This record gives sequence, C-alpha cells and structure tokens, in this order.
Amino acid sequence: MLLSELEERERRFKLALRAGIPVVLLISLVFYSIFFRDHGISFDTENAVLFGSLLFVTVYFIYFLMELSVKESLLDQTTQGFNERAFIKKLEQFHPKVLVLFVVKNLSTINENYSTEEVDKMLYTLIHRLNETLHHAGFPKAVIARRYGAEFIVALEKEAPQIETLLKAFIEHNHTIDTIEIDYAFSVITNTGEDITKDIQHLKDLLTMQGKQEGNSSKAKHIISDSKALSEIEQCITTALEKRSLQLSFRPLLNTHTDTVDIYEVSARLKTPQSGEILPRIYLPVINRLGLGRTYDMALLEHVLALLPLIDEGISLSFNLSPFSLRDESFQEAFFEKLEDLGVNPKRIIIELYERKTHHNLSGYLKTLNRFRAKGVRIAIDNFGSSNASMEYMKHFDFDLVQFDRDYVTKLDEKHTRAMLTSLIQMAKELHITTVAKWVDKKKQKEELIHLGIDYLQGFGIANALSETQLIEKYNKG
Repeated sequence: MLLSELEERERRFKLALRAGIPVVLLISLVFYSIFFRDHGISFDTENAVLFGSLLFVTVYFIYFLMELSVKESLLDQTTQGFNERAFIKKLEQFHPKVLVLFVVKNLSTINENYSTEEVDKMLYTLIHRLNETLHHAGFPKAVIARRYGAEFIVALEKEAPQIETLLKAFIEHNHTIDTIEIDYAFSVITNTGEDITKDIQHLKDLLTMQGKQEGNSSKAKHIISDSKALSEIEQCITTALEKRSLQLSFRPLLNTHTDTVDIYEVSARLKTPQSGEILPRIYLPVINRLGLGRTYDMALLEHVLALLPLIDEGISLSFNLSPFSLRDESFQEAFFEKLEDLGVNPKRIIIELYERKTHHNLSGYLKTLNRFRAKGVRIAIDNFGSSNASMEYMKHFDFDLVQFDRDYVTKLDEKHTRAMLTSLIQMAKELHITTVAKWVDKKKQKEELIHLGIDYLQGFGIANALSETQLIEKYNKG
C-alpha cells in the first residue's frame, strides 16, 4: 500500500473521531436526561423543537466534516498517490535526500487510443508497481505524488546511489502495462535544497536537457545533479544573459557548386567566470522556464547584426531563433528596427526554424514568416524530415533552405534512408529550395551527398568551426 493511502486512511480516521466524539457525547447527555435523571422529560412542543434542532445540527456537522474531508484529500483520485499540494506539505515535515521526476512521455497518445478507464487503471498500476519496487529496494517510506497528467514526483528520505539503475530496471520490466506500451523518461536531483518547489523546477529543466542530449547521442545518459549546483548554474545563466556574455563559434557550410564557403552556421554558448562555457542544452531550458527566451534571442540577434558589418559582404550567417520570439510582434519590430539602423543586408541573415509540432495557428504563423521574407531575410527549416511538422510547413511555405536531419547523413549507407533522402532532395529541387546536409564527417559521405545533388555540406569532414576572432580575421573588409 502506498504511503499516501496509509496517511489518507489515518487522516480520515482522525476526522471520523472528531465528528463522532461530539455526537457520542450529545447522545449520552440526551439518554442521561431521559432515562437516568430523577424526573423525566416530557415530550411537549418545546422539547420536540429542541431535539429536532440538536438532530439537525448533528447531521449538518457530520456532513460538513465529510465534505471537508473530500476537499482536503491528500490523494490523487486516479493513482491514489499524493496530490502535489499534499506532497509539498509532506516534504515540509522532512528533508528528502533525493527527488525524482518520472514521466510517461506518450500519455497523450495513450489517451487518444484507450478509454479513460483503461488509462486510469494503467496509471494506478504503474504507481503501485513503482512503490513496490522502491519498497523492495529499501525505501519503504517513498513519497510518490502525481504532479500533472503524465508527471510523477518521488521523494526519498535517504541517499540512493543506485537510483538510476533501479529506475532503468523498473522501466525495462514495465514497458507494457495491461497491453499499453509506455515510453518513460526520468530525472534525478540529489542533495536537495530548502526550496522544494524550485528543486521540482530543476527536475523539469534536467528532463529537457536529457531530451536534447539524447537527440544528439545514442549513448546519452540520464543526468543526476546536485540541487546546490543547479541553483548555482541557474544564477550563472541569468547573470551571463544580463551581461550579454555570448560566445559564438561558426561552422562553415561548403557550397558544392563553387567549392567555397559562403555561409556559416552560428553556434552559441554562454560564457561565465564561474562555470566557463555553458551549452545551449543546459541553459535554454532554464532561460525558457524563467521567461527569458525573447531576451536571449534578442541578445543573439544583436551580436550577429553587430558582427556582419565586420566581415565580407559575401558571407551569410545562419542561426536559430525561437518561434515564440518570431511570433512576438514587439520582437519583430525590434528586429527590423535594428536591421535598418545597422544597414545590414537582410539576405545575409538566415533564420533557422525547428519545431516538433505544427503551430495551432498555422496561417497566422506563416504570415509572420512571410513578413520576415518580405524584408529579405532568408528562412531555413532545420532537422527537416525528423517530424511531421516539418513536412506540414513545407506544404504551405516556400523555404529558402532545408537542413536535413542528421540521420539522413549518418545512416546514408542504409537502403531506406538513402531512398528517402534522394526523394527529399528531388522534391527540394523542384521547389527551388537549397539543400543542406550536416554531420558530414567522412570523405565517402561527402562524395555520395554531392552525387545525390546536395547544395551545401557541413561537418568535421568539411572544415572545423571558427571562433569569432578567426572569422573576423579571415573575412575582415578592412
């Protein structure tokens, strides 16, 4: 049985005592008055009204406490684990050593294909199995709560160096529950701080970081982080952003038709005195959670626009801006104003887009992109072919460039991958869209991609990235 169920049972028992004791006392006094006093009580109109009033008050009091019990329940009604409010209150009573965020990544898909009863049963079984696994591993008082639909938080009172192995084993044995296939993810924080709410936010950040890491490496690992270290990194990130401490590197794109480099893709990092360089997969989740995404994008834009006048006119820079920033009208106005003030040729700017899901207001978003295109800014779609969203955008918008997902290059020797890439290149040619293949590390890849008709290549097999100083020295007009 879950700890939450035990505590809820205890709470309701105490509430029943609170309701029952006054009732027992009241009944005892009535019986004493009627049967044990020397003179009985006559049931006239006055006493009947009195007894009726006492009965009404008693029933109302019991009903009120029962209703209060339901409203103040500790439990999530589906899983019978703690709800988030009760979880936070529970953790105020003791300081957990370990916090875990455990997520069912494909819950939305499951909801679309199974009944509510089946999904609720699956979630109930999942949490009870997780509790049983922790109990057998030496954590009998694990506190488990449901945060949102697909998110569960686990708090452990003692250190758990084996927690990652334990959770991976649990996932392996429970990838299917009641014929429902489940896709899991988890993050872990050790040495938690005083602010549990903030630690839970850090868990979300870690989960996003891991998602970005797994997208770049088949050997990606779950990140177990110290709460104090995460707080320090968050402070470093916000300070670096305030100071506009961006460190840029520039990855060359080789034009296969001219055998020259005329586009560089910008890769940004935050530079801090305490932590050195911080990668985007670390700082972007924190920046987005704090609502600083537009501030970051504007800092990057300003840096790029200030750099372009310092290098040859034939060089263009390609960089990523968040769709949320692009859709923001105030950001758009600031973008165009700075572009005009600095006299930068808009065609030298290539904005890279990468979205996993199609925006709900597609027509409105396309109008936004067309507004940038009307100013001369080029638009590229990154990781093309990795999601249905990229194909959906392609149906409705004339992109200037498409950058193919890395799998098309790294798995080029596979028959199906090669056939798909060949078709996508042909489609791009018919639509007059420039094609880009990144992650080109081998000579054979380069030769095959050129043979297939790719317009630009990027990767260690093409050329190494340049620092900002090296870029200016190479292309400085003065």
